[in-house]
Amino acid sequence: MTLYRTVDPAGEPVTLAEAKAQLRIAHDSEDALISGLIKAARAEVEAQTGMALIEQSWRLALDCWPHDGLVRLRRHPVKQILSVTVYGEEGEGAVLDPSSYQADLITRPARLHFVSPPTPERRLNGIEVDFTAGFGEAGTDVPDQLKRAVLVLVAHW
Repeated sequence: MTLYRTVDPAGEPVTLAEAKAQLRIAHDSEDALISGLIKAARAEVEAQTGMALIEQSWRLALDCWPHDGLVRLRRHPVKQILSVTVYGEEGEGAVLDPSSYQADLITRPARLHFVSPPTPERRLNGIEVDFTAGFGEAGTDVPDQLKRAVLVLVAHW
């Protein structure tokens, strides 16, 4: 099982102005450094919590279907399942009809249940699940406690 981001978030959960206010910095000479710290802090909070703060796209690659028929998407909160693709021997992909699986996006981790999924013919990474995760497209959509965690890390670093 491999989980990787395919589309980065378009923004950050906290603005440069918010971080500078937290740090009590009024000048602009450290803006590039602080912006980098914000990005790194967001990445660290996401890694430690298993969350996606700002909307982003992910891909889960599997070699085979889980024995219980439940595919667990270990990024929270999952907003939408974009596609489920099963690959043949020659590398041709077949996108599964959404009616062939049931998505539970409420639980953590989100789950996909397959009653009778087709067997992938490609041994390695023969199944791909593409999905979007995140609280929204803007920092205002992110819960305050998570934004505060980003700011605390920026200040610490």
